[in-house]
Amino acid sequence: MTFNDLNILGKQRKPFLFICDFKAENLKVVLLDELLKEDIEYSIDENYPFKEHTEVLKKNPLSFSRYEQKFNYVIEKIKAGDTYLLNLTQPTKIETRLSLKEIFSHANAHYKLRYKDEFVCFSPEKFIQIDKEKIHTYPMKGTIDASIPHAKSKILKNQKEMAEHIMVVDLLRNDLSIVARDVKVEKFRYIQEIRAGEKRLLQVSSHISGHIGRDWHEKIGDILSSLLPAGSISGTPKKSTLQIIDSVEEYERGYFSGVFGVYDGEKLDSGVMIRFIQKSANGYIYKSGGGITLDSDAQSEYNELLDKVYLP
Repeated sequence: MTFNDLNILGKQRKPFLFICDFKAENLKVVLLDELLKEDIEYSIDENYPFKEHTEVLKKNPLSFSRYEQKFNYVIEKIKAGDTYLLNLTQPTKIETRLSLKEIFSHANAHYKLRYKDEFVCFSPEKFIQIDKEKIHTYPMKGTIDASIPHAKSKILKNQKEMAEHIMVVDLLRNDLSIVARDVKVEKFRYIQEIRAGEKRLLQVSSHISGHIGRDWHEKIGDILSSLLPAGSISGTPKKSTLQIIDSVEEYERGYFSGVFGVYDGEKLDSGVMIRFIQKSANGYIYKSGGGITLDSDAQSEYNELLDKVYLP
């Protein structure tokens, strides 16, 4: 299907699930009344009941020295003015006794998706929500281990994290302005706690909204294609940053850091596909990363990449 097909379905008020890859080149759409025929599971629930589990993933990441080479390449591009913020991600080989179905069942997350026997994601990050005549987005940028003394104060006062978050908020505010009017930041830098396996993480988000009009249903595809790739997991300026990502990451993100969502005929809710496990011929691959700015520290960013490899 194409993004224009989403416009048609929206005009007909037909409920559907959509799944889009990072580069917005591959779009999968399933009508909700046909979902039982497909080997796809999803859950969108902000108030999901938390289920305890003891599953721990064994991680086999790339070495710090290899990561540092990529990090330094990004820093040079920042110094050259080619990017100001770049979300650098990498694949980590993991080992688990669980199937993708079991991983989906065990995971606690606002947004969960299992696509056949190919991949599963369990994401805490919203992409866009549209209800009535308003569109909302919630960029998430900034992570700290909650066990660190005064963690909340430290992450909110950290100048590097502040600069990174401001850049993402500015980028997404500009993105929303493409499809909406009266765009404003409703809430700036608030804290959410995320269970990350054995750890608890604090993550920093903001809330941006705009007025999108009554006819948004017949423009769903246009809206999504205008906003993709998501700014929080690409960077700014978007075009040149995406070119750098292509050259430095040296692997295909595929559906990781794309988006999935559901349109029910009245409203739309969607999430960014982070916290992502893909099945490959050589076992499971977990894809993760974080935002790099001029003030970033290689070891801290490497640690964050590993902290984000977990089953919540």
